[in-house]
Amino acid sequence: MTHSTYGVGGVRIAHLIETDGPGGAERVLAHLAGALQQAGAWNVAFVPADGEGWLTRELEASGVTIERFRLRRPLSPSFAHGLAAAFRRHRIDLAHSHEFTMAFYGAWASRRAGIPHVMTMHGSRYYAGRLRRRLALRAAIALSGRAVAVSEPLARQIGRDLRLRPSRIAVIPNGVPYAPPEKTTLRAELRLGSADRLLVSVGNLYPVKGHRHLIEALSRLLPRHPRLHLAIAGRGELAEALSVQARERGVADRVHLLGLRADVGAVLAAADVFVLPSLSEGLPLALLEAMFAGCPIVATDVGEVGVALAHGAAGLLVAPGDSAALAAALDEVLSQPRRALDLGERARRRAVAEYEVSRMVRRYVGIYEALRARRLAPPAPAAIAETP
Repeated sequence: MTHSTYGVGGVRIAHLIETDGPGGAERVLAHLAGALQQAGAWNVAFVPADGEGWLTRELEASGVTIERFRLRRPLSPSFAHGLAAAFRRHRIDLAHSHEFTMAFYGAWASRRAGIPHVMTMHGSRYYAGRLRRRLALRAAIALSGRAVAVSEPLARQIGRDLRLRPSRIAVIPNGVPYAPPEKTTLRAELRLGSADRLLVSVGNLYPVKGHRHLIEALSRLLPRHPRLHLAIAGRGELAEALSVQARERGVADRVHLLGLRADVGAVLAAADVFVLPSLSEGLPLALLEAMFAGCPIVATDVGEVGVALAHGAAGLLVAPGDSAALAAALDEVLSQPRRALDLGERARRRAVAEYEVSRMVRRYVGIYEALRARRLAPPAPAAIAETP
């Protein structure tokens, strides 16, 4: 990538997020800021001082400057003022915030600093439960030059929640970089033989990710596929509960909780089928990575997943929370090797065409350029004539 790729040389951009773990929003920020840094922009990321440090490490490796913050209470004018002062100190041209909390404070601070603001919502509806949060998000959108959602369903949901016109929310699908892994050792790590089949799922162990339905589906499949195993890459609060469920269903020796993995590409390369059992999503990066890897995919039809998989042409879609339907779709893919190969190739071609990270970056840069041009444009002649 050359400095002229995106036309952002010398632009100073602030990126804001409230969390610092290996989640989807954090990974999008890391991909975006890293690509912009490589293309010649100067980037600073505002991350929580007491975070996990995953995002900080990713950004520092890309050369992005880090500013750590502490937000001590839900409503803090002093925090907004401090952010605005930091924007001025760094001579920021534009700020880009991710998810509810930093969208609110980033918009507030940007208005005080006199710079354009972009906000991206990735799928969390933390704001929806309370009126004051919905009002705060409406205010953030009003103060922002552009509000973005990562999927059409999410944009429509935000519009319904906040009673906004559809045109107020732009849609920019997530993108991921992809490089084939040099090698994969997961099957050896799990002591699987050549006749064993492996389902892989990637996602943190939270209820919304639907892993309990996947374990139930696995138990239904074993009579027809006695050499079947399931590996789940991710960490989270349900690790023990999922282990208990696997024991109760008699599949404890077939369920492998891998924890957080840095080698997701190698994990995907070991899969016979990639499974996304989520109950709710925007556009999950794990799905896009599985598509780039050419995995046959079975996924729940939530968020933008159906669009990404060409409404079933590039992967099988099932209703969320339906273990029986999930098992039936997995049985179809496992029982038809040629169909599985075709689905994987269709997914790979679609990923290359629609979800490569450079496509996402170009879309955001288009918004940045439009907002900066609007800010830097000279006043209209009529306005000049009226100036005292």
